[in-house]
Amino acid sequence: MFSDIQFIVFDLDGTLLDSVPDLAIAADKAAQTLGYAPVSEDQVRDYVGNGADVLIGRSLSQSLTVSDELSDETKREARRLFDQFYAETHHQLSRLYPNVVDSLARLHDAGIPLAIVTNKPSMFVPEILEQHNIKDYFVEVLGGDAFEQKKPNPIALNHLMEKYSINPEQMLMVGDSKNDILAAKNAGCHSFGLTYGYNHGEPIANASPDVVADDVSDVLELLGLALTQS
Repeated sequence: MFSDIQFIVFDLDGTLLDSVPDLAIAADKAAQTLGYAPVSEDQVRDYVGNGADVLIGRSLSQSLTVSDELSDETKREARRLFDQFYAETHHQLSRLYPNVVDSLARLHDAGIPLAIVTNKPSMFVPEILEQHNIKDYFVEVLGGDAFEQKKPNPIALNHLMEKYSINPEQMLMVGDSKNDILAAKNAGCHSFGLTYGYNHGEPIANASPDVVADDVSDVLELLGLALTQS
């Protein structure tokens, strides 16, 4: 089933990087600046995954469902503040998950092109990749504003398949949320779901990925590659 994989796409937040500590600081400061209730790190772990606009809307609403009572002006100002406060964190509390660097290095050494497709705003991604010394592993990095639609829309995956002349059977999407798995299904490509990330409190298995795994290095086993620890 996976013998033809020639291109691997990774989500970022919750898949390669635990970014919630910094996101929570920014969401909490934005909410409180506007006079809304504080937002905890545990709440943000449930709220992330659908892009910054949805995250801040959920934070103001204290719910996975963004309140209809929030005005467009309030949401715009909250997003502006969130971006400001998030940039000010410089991502100092964000950490790569175990085996991420070694797995990316092994896949890169094997000659498999790698890409990132994330719902995170593009402006924040380069600094994060540089900080963790992983930017050179990827041939493409597509943020949540690269196209008009975010995951689970398959537009980014379809773009990569067209650009690199890859068919769906040759692409694997690795992610931690149902948005990643649905994007893969909508594009017709293979999906690999990680159990440790952010999926609104639901088991990733509920989204029915082709593979469910507890460690990103399991991608190597799937492709018949060994993990060489650095």
